[in-house]
Amino acid sequence: MLPLAGIPFITHQILRARQAGAEHVVLATSYKAEMFREHFGGGRDLGITLTYAVEDEPLGTGGAVRNAAEHLRGDGPVVVLNGDVLGGLDLTAMVRSHRRQDADLTLHLRRVPDPAAYGVVSTGPDGRVLAFAEKTDRPATDQVNAGTYVFSRPALFSIPAGRVVSLERETFPALIAEGRRVRSLRDDAYWLDIGTPAAYVRGNCDLVLGRAPSAALHGTPGETLVMTGARVNGGATLSAGTVVGRRAEVGAGARLTGSVLFDDARIGAGARLTGTAVGRGATVGDGAVVEGVLLGDGAQVPPGSVLRAEAAAAG
Repeated sequence: MLPLAGIPFITHQILRARQAGAEHVVLATSYKAEMFREHFGGGRDLGITLTYAVEDEPLGTGGAVRNAAEHLRGDGPVVVLNGDVLGGLDLTAMVRSHRRQDADLTLHLRRVPDPAAYGVVSTGPDGRVLAFAEKTDRPATDQVNAGTYVFSRPALFSIPAGRVVSLERETFPALIAEGRRVRSLRDDAYWLDIGTPAAYVRGNCDLVLGRAPSAALHGTPGETLVMTGARVNGGATLSAGTVVGRRAEVGAGARLTGSVLFDDARIGAGARLTGTAVGRGATVGDGAVVEGVLLGDGAQVPPGSVLRAEAAAAG
């Protein structure tokens, strides 16, 4: 539910699915599940039907997908999207590839500089998946699991119900070992795991700048996005995809570069922010310098302070 470019992140995901032709989306939820239902309802405002699969206890990645499967309709392939990946993969093309190969499972793969942080996937010349190793210190390839999957119904319902299951450590290796048709689609379109503060800020900025595609945004990309009710005082400069939330205020002469202000944040006169996220109702005092930091809701940075990521981590 964290906003990216002023919109809850899951909205970008839902509209991405709708753009690819989906008419029904099942949200697999657990922690604070009621927030999703209260915000989205049945999905009418997004032009799609939303159903909620709620886990009383966390079931892991595979258990969550299996729990959600009980709410599916129809009988075609099922697209599974990770809730923390901002991407530009052509979902229609992925489903088409899955159907053409009569696959049980198709994995989206991409190459990354540091594959050890992800699930590493070895493939044959024809794209058949040969092995899946989750977060290994000695990756055999730089191809990693990019977090978008297409399941056939039989493969999906082969996941055990009612218990904790890991797709990455149990389901994928089992399907490969059983000789099931596990295929891959390698695509290097825009892709970002927003699971760290720095990546979260980058995702916001990339959306504003037009580097990251989204069906949820309209209008022309630009250097900044200033939300309704925000106030930017004279002499302040905003650049590099900076987002200013609703009712937030930027003081005179302040300079914000590639940063994100949540609703009701306050930035003092002459302050300097770079690669920083400022939580709801938080305040950065006059003349303060903040670089690469995530400030929580209601945080207070005194005037004239210098706060950098290294110092924040050491504290």
